[in-house]
Amino acid sequence: MVIPVHDVNPARRTPWVTYALIAANFAVFVFLTPGVVGSLTGGGGGLAELCGLQAFLDRYAAVPQELIHHHMPRLVPTGETGVGPQGPGCVVAPPAYDKSPELSVLTAMFLHGGWLHLLGNMLFLWIFGNNIEDRMGHVRYLLFYLVCGYAAAYVFALADSGSGEPLIGASGAIAGVLGAYLVLYPRARVWVLVPFLIFLPLRLPAWIVLGLWFVLQAVYSSGAGVTGAGTVAYLAHVAGFVAGMLIAWPLKPGTPPPPEPGGVLFGRQTRRSW
Repeated sequence: MVIPVHDVNPARRTPWVTYALIAANFAVFVFLTPGVVGSLTGGGGGLAELCGLQAFLDRYAAVPQELIHHHMPRLVPTGETGVGPQGPGCVVAPPAYDKSPELSVLTAMFLHGGWLHLLGNMLFLWIFGNNIEDRMGHVRYLLFYLVCGYAAAYVFALADSGSGEPLIGASGAIAGVLGAYLVLYPRARVWVLVPFLIFLPLRLPAWIVLGLWFVLQAVYSSGAGVTGAGTVAYLAHVAGFVAGMLIAWPLKPGTPPPPEPGGVLFGRQTRRSW
């Protein structure tokens, strides 16, 4: 898997929505997600933290069976700890709150399961989001982002309608951004790091970088060539990507091409002395 670090495709306007989305994702993760402060200060992830996080995710994450069947489970984690026949564990009880499954898709887009999950998503959004926002405009881009996120969540839920596992992350919406970028800027050059003994920097066309990413997600979503893939909603990535491609397709005829890369080193023009 290649790691993108920069694209050679300057935007004409400041991507305020992309910046706001990145800031909101970091703020929710650091200030609202239980257990993060403890991990930053070196605190342990004890049972109380785990139960609190479980209750938080059950309330604010999207759950496939709730999206499809539109009803809450009879028992949910309360965030409290207790001792049962099997030993210490998390206390469950009837839900003390009303949850809108439709709204949970929105809140789930701003929740992440760890620093690697968050940083990976925000890296892709930072690199590719500015050009899509530039092409669509701020308001249409925000709506596009949300539509792709909803499409990803509901397609995944339809495919696994009996699952009670929480679905979290901005990956589906960001996959839509990647799909739109592939449609609108397939020839834009992207600097990537390729892990081969060391990280080799290469400048590749976007259609190779994003096409490879999509193929890998599609393969993983089928369960081929990967073990333990149940913790990653690869099908949501595929659905978001396809939704982004379809929505962006009508904008392709009027999209100006990216600049010719010429002598570019990590996005900076280089001068030749001959």
